Amino acid sequence: MDTTPVTPRSRVRAAWAVPAVAVVAVGAAFAAPPLLASADTAGLPTVQPDELVTRVLEAEPQALSGTVVHTARLGLPDLSLVQVGGADPVSLLGGSTTLRVWTDGEARSRVSLLGTASEYSAVTDGTQAWTYSSSDDEVVHYALSPQDAARAQALRDDPPTPPADLPTPAELGRQALERAQQDATVSVDAATKVAGRDAYQVVVTPTSTTTLVGRIVVAVDARTWTPLRVQVWSSDDAQTPALEVGFTDVTFAAPADSVLTFTTPPGAQVREVTVPLPDDATLAAHGDVPSTLPDDPADAPLPDGVTVTGTGWDAVVEVSDVDVAALLAGDPSAVASLPDVEKSFGGGEGANQLFDQFMGEGDGPPVDLDTATLYDQLTTPVEGGRALQSSLLSVLVLDDGRVLAGAVPVDTLRAVAGA
Repeated sequence: MDTTPVTPRSRVRAAWAVPAVAVVAVGAAFAAPPLLASADTAGLPTVQPDELVTRVLEAEPQALSGTVVHTARLGLPDLSLVQVGGADPVSLLGGSTTLRVWTDGEARSRVSLLGTASEYSAVTDGTQAWTYSSSDDEVVHYALSPQDAARAQALRDDPPTPPADLPTPAELGRQALERAQQDATVSVDAATKVAGRDAYQVVVTPTSTTTLVGRIVVAVDARTWTPLRVQVWSSDDAQTPALEVGFTDVTFAAPADSVLTFTTPPGAQVREVTVPLPDDATLAAHGDVPSTLPDDPADAPLPDGVTVTGTGWDAVVEVSDVDVAALLAGDPSAVASLPDVEKSFGGGEGANQLFDQFMGEGDGPPVDLDTATLYDQLTTPVEGGRALQSSLLSVLVLDDGRVLAGAVPVDTLRAVAGA
């Protein structure tokens, strides 16, 4: 049986820097590719795992609207002392949060994160994106220059889509199944219902005995092949998912045009950000998603200053010469020195301009966030640096400028670093 997933429709994404702190742990959980294994599904026509994955990846994105509940039990320190400006992506790092989602299935979408008395929204429309925080009553409008937009359109059939969306089950579920290829077993569990709809359940179980990820379960709508819920279990807790993102209600129909059209709230301040598009060579190199991933990460091209140790779910990514203190202090030169920034943003000057645009006026980033306090809250002192340990992801920041991360325990990172 051929178990190679079909390559999903490629999309060129510009180098948008919309705040997305909360998806780091999710991305790490999905960073390794798994291998397929056959199984039966009760309650619905039998579908083999490879066929189900193929159907999800081949399916056209659906127009829909619905309510999503995002629950994180990542074992992180209490972040209540960090001022994050009410409804904010950082709130997705702990507890339960409600989001409203609308999309036309193509280039237009809106995701709103709802707080007790505030809202944070991300809206995309082709080559443009907007974020709005009711806490500080500010709109940030991200767009390519007309020249870059025309260049991107000429390179691909689809225009660049800014990833301004907050995490949704459909997006995260596809990310998980795109890499359903090796280093895990994949089975189809008993049928279930999500948001009142019949759904298959794809279970991805890493073969690694040392990764922090125990298993990932993606519930897939039996009619549209759209992921409706993603659950990620830690290897330390088989009873309760460490991360769960799922629809509580969903309607598969095109939202009203007025919902997908961004309108600046009366009195809100608007900040314009022109995002530089990477050069043609970089776009050509990263525009396509490969149908297979190398067995050994060392076989994949990596930016200067980045190394990968280990394979699959045990892979550890190491970045050297990172000035963490300067990044936390908002020094644009620290952004320019990060791997691949020069290639992506046209050199240090381009990075400086982009950083200045995102920072705007004042001392803080567009999200009302004390980054230094957040860093201190999330990390603990260890010999030679600081470490973050969550139920799905570990990060080790060393005083010598190295940063290591992986879905493995901190002790594994320390062993790789020789610390």
